[in-house]
Amino acid sequence: MSREHLMNTYGRYDVTFEKGVGCKLYDVNGKEYLDFISGVAVNCLGHSHPVIVNAIKEQSQKLIHISNYFWNTEHTKVAEKLIENSDHKNVFLCNSGTEAVEGALKLGRKYGKLKGGPDKHTIIYMEDSFHGRSMGALSVTGQGKYQESFKPLIGGVKSVPFNDIEALKKAFDANVCALILEPIQGEGGINTADIEFLREARRLCDEHDAILIFDEIQCGMGRLGTLFAYKQFDVIPDVICLAKALGGGFPIGAFVANEKARDVLVAGDHGSTYGGNPLASAVSAAVLTELVEGGVVAKVTEKGNYLKSKLTEIKDKYGVIKEVKGMGLLIGISLTVSPKDFASLCFKKGFLVATAGTDVVRLLPPLNVSSEDMDSALAIIEEVVKEFSIKG
Repeated sequence: MSREHLMNTYGRYDVTFEKGVGCKLYDVNGKEYLDFISGVAVNCLGHSHPVIVNAIKEQSQKLIHISNYFWNTEHTKVAEKLIENSDHKNVFLCNSGTEAVEGALKLGRKYGKLKGGPDKHTIIYMEDSFHGRSMGALSVTGQGKYQESFKPLIGGVKSVPFNDIEALKKAFDANVCALILEPIQGEGGINTADIEFLREARRLCDEHDAILIFDEIQCGMGRLGTLFAYKQFDVIPDVICLAKALGGGFPIGAFVANEKARDVLVAGDHGSTYGGNPLASAVSAAVLTELVEGGVVAKVTEKGNYLKSKLTEIKDKYGVIKEVKGMGLLIGISLTVSPKDFASLCFKKGFLVATAGTDVVRLLPPLNVSSEDMDSALAIIEEVVKEFSIKG
């Protein structure tokens, strides 16, 4: 197999996968891997789940794509399910997380101009955040390593330290049109927002008539134990960005708006050629049904608590783990050793994990992960921790 025709933009492991079932992946040589990356929080039902396979098969035989000049039976189903399970009023469907963020930023900018004129265009974002790779999303991503090669980025943005209430207050003025943040920073290192910080963000957006945007692309769609992450924090944002698990592996993104933000974007303001196509929408509707009505989300908190308690036991036995953090099945293991080296050793043992921030390994198993697979993962983690403990 030739790999030279693909751009070298990823630090890939030297493995080629050809199939997966549940929590397991199999490479071209038949070696089995336990997958706790899940396509970076995408494969919420694991690999080859019959709900997804059947939705693809059935819908592909009826209608794959038309255009957004017309309605289709499937995109309304997705919108209905999202609105039924949230405090919001309408939905824009697209193809990815970064597209969802771009749309939300445009909504925020237009809202500001409608309410305060051309000067009300400033967008506040968080340090250590990650919102995507396109120019708008990159401009509100608070990590220089992703930005430096592509400057100048868009203007009219400013950052504040995550969870710093005083800094947030100082950043706000009449020209702020929107504030964007992740309830839990994924790429930044599994950093959870303080409830007091989110409440203050909500208050300031209300006081200055700005749009509060939650990026739930990684932490939403059941990963924290509720379909929407904001429900864990009792703070309702005006706009929520969604993707990843929304399609269970099939590309789809969305942003949803509440009453305050619902009528900001009108015909001609925004669009997406493939957004809300019948095939992607049918898969997403099937995934959402399985997550909610199938009881998958209802079991996430219990599974997450089990993993965190067992990881804490491993932490207490050895000197390699500094902290176990996160919520639900978005779990971070803060290490005293290189997370890249830790993940590499896990890989050699047939266990897939992702890194985050400067010292964290992420565990992102499918939301329907079994007790047996969790125990297998914990056994490998303890093996790896033990090896690093001996080396240290």
